[in-house]
Amino acid sequence: MSESAPTQPSVSTHAPGDGAPGRGPLAAWRRFYSTLPPAVQLIGLQLWLPVFFIILFCLCYIAAFHAPKVHDAPVALAAPAVEQAQQVEQQLSSATRDAIAYRVVDGPDAAQDAVRSGEVVGALVFGDDPSAPPTLYTAGAHQFQAQQIVSAVFTPVFAAQGIALHQVDLAPLPANDSYGMTAMYLMLSWCIGGYMVAMFIGMMGAPLLHRTRVAIIVGGAAVLSLLANFLAGPVLGAIDGHFWQLVGIAFVWIIAIGLVVNGLSYFFGRFITVPALVIFVFLSIPASGAAYPTWMMPAVFDHLRPLVVGHGITEMIKHTVYGVGESFGIGFRQLVCYAVIGIVLSAVGKPWRQRREVARILAGKTTMMMDAQNAMREHGIEVRAEVLAKAGVPDAESEARTLEDEDERVGDAFTNYGHPMTGYDDEVTDSADARGPRQGQ
Repeated sequence: MSESAPTQPSVSTHAPGDGAPGRGPLAAWRRFYSTLPPAVQLIGLQLWLPVFFIILFCLCYIAAFHAPKVHDAPVALAAPAVEQAQQVEQQLSSATRDAIAYRVVDGPDAAQDAVRSGEVVGALVFGDDPSAPPTLYTAGAHQFQAQQIVSAVFTPVFAAQGIALHQVDLAPLPANDSYGMTAMYLMLSWCIGGYMVAMFIGMMGAPLLHRTRVAIIVGGAAVLSLLANFLAGPVLGAIDGHFWQLVGIAFVWIIAIGLVVNGLSYFFGRFITVPALVIFVFLSIPASGAAYPTWMMPAVFDHLRPLVVGHGITEMIKHTVYGVGESFGIGFRQLVCYAVIGIVLSAVGKPWRQRREVARILAGKTTMMMDAQNAMREHGIEVRAEVLAKAGVPDAESEARTLEDEDERVGDAFTNYGHPMTGYDDEVTDSADARGPRQGQ
């Protein structure tokens, strides 16, 4: 009784543009699209990015900044007696309405601490002498716009009573940062640097090991943290001192951001730009409170403020440079949370991605991007041959090129390139027969 040959796993094949098995509008569209010039195909498959960018820019930036309104700005009240502070609160509430949210605190020291930490944007402190004007404490280095707004709210209120409000800036901005925007843009440079390094790893480094990916992220963080702070400090003079402290903070934050984007890239593939931009740019900037206080924006941004990296980074920069803002402990807890999330996403995402790629290759499926890339490769080979033929130069590298490209043409189970393997062995055999025996055989 003859022994049957072992069953081999079946691998189906589809011509470029066929897509998934079966007929339908998507398969018809892919067949049509595959007839376009390869360069047009590649360009068309990337045009979703400007559309996405415009939509998110409008929904996040314009929606947040087009009509800022002062509402519920936190202001502390301190007076010699609690009853006096409560009485003042009632009187001021009728004048400022919903623009200010008052908080009664225990004494001038507590009021000033609340201002320095950013818990409140200002503090009204009344002394023992009823005839003495109250003092409005602010911290311009923490939020310049908030300082201007609070002063503009209270100055006419007390002026109407014939009282000249005494104002004290507990943390004035230096001349080299007139409007307090340096922290925001420095934060933005760190965020963009962190997500872009990991984004390119996700788009082009699919087969890399975890340790290789992390090594690239750490190396990129070292270079970018030094570069950003060198330009902002010694070169431009926007920040005086604190160079190495800021380099250290930037280094760990860029790593944390990179780990998150790296983990997400297993799930989003070449579309990793979408979650990276949404999380670390489009939501992070308005919700950070670095440009405008979040209590001037739609409520959703105020709710997101404790969660976005922009808030944590900006507070750590301001705390380092100007001695205002939240404590380092809050920022580091947020940083660790992001890093852990990134590690978990990577641990779960890589095997998930591998299973999907193996299933795709065994099913013989391709993507539109793969079809366009393969078409572009073949077109490039044809153009090269035409150029050499017109110049009368023999294409002596063709045979070597064919042998060197065999691995690329077969494809890899964990990349977005390559063809299904079915029929490839026959193609190689026919090519070898056509070339005839090699020298020495």
